Amino acid sequence: MLLTIGRQRIIADNMNKMKYIILNVITILVFNNLQAQTDKSKSTKDSLYVQEIEDHHEPDKVLHAEPLYIDLIRDLGARKGEKEWNVGFGLTDNTNYDEYIALVEYEWAPVNRLGLEVELPFSIYYPTSGIGTAPSSKLNSLKMAAQYSFYVSEKNKTSMAFGYIQEFELTEFNRYRKDKLFTGNIYNPFFIAAKRWGNNFHTLLYTGPAFIHHFSDKSLHTSWQINSNFHYMIPGTRNFIGIEFNKGIEGGDFDMTIRPQMRVAIADNLLIGIVTGVPISRENERFSSFLRLIYEPKHK
Repeated sequence: MLLTIGRQRIIADNMNKMKYIILNVITILVFNNLQAQTDKSKSTKDSLYVQEIEDHHEPDKVLHAEPLYIDLIRDLGARKGEKEWNVGFGLTDNTNYDEYIALVEYEWAPVNRLGLEVELPFSIYYPTSGIGTAPSSKLNSLKMAAQYSFYVSEKNKTSMAFGYIQEFELTEFNRYRKDKLFTGNIYNPFFIAAKRWGNNFHTLLYTGPAFIHHFSDKSLHTSWQINSNFHYMIPGTRNFIGIEFNKGIEGGDFDMTIRPQMRVAIADNLLIGIVTGVPISRENERFSSFLRLIYEPKHK
């Protein structure tokens, strides 16, 4: 009983800290927005910022707001030499257990318009009651991905890309010496279409099937993900507020999680993104939170 109360207090403290961070980031965003609105040259600043991304280098590239939870492999229209490190942390409140997630990923563009990525996603589970059970903690997979932007139009402010994610699923930490290290594969081709409306409003669609292959019984399951996004970029900055609609269909079952989010630049090459997850149906998963740190090393 004492252990359960202690865990509940820890979870409550974590959620309170997250709320404190979110409130501070909202304050920063509001301040930046008000400051930009009082600037008589706001529209000029917007145009100059867009030109800095699109027109100062070759080939063409359209500035798009990238979602924070289901992020892209690399910017649409990636240019050779671009690279980025991401570190993410999250907490999901499930019915019988809590899931703490962490990820480390590196993405880069070896040639124009082609993005590559390597990611290590972790899941740590804790039961929420003395009688509850939780999955075993593990490094979920070794994830490798590629994305190619086949259409980039500055005139239409539109970009499209297709890509592929390969995940080599791994067994739980406590079974490394008992079972085979790799338990299955996930094959995930996807398609992306994005459009900017004016200088500040952004929409994006990310969709594709995931084929899940389990080695133990040689079964193959298929699920579909349809992720739509809407963002507003604060004038003259890299900061934005927006929302993701993460939808999944598997075996006739439809699930959707709504993820309000914001991104703030805290340095020229360092950004922080904060995401809150609200499922439309609380079958198993309840509220969640996610924090992403984005570091972009300088490139020529």
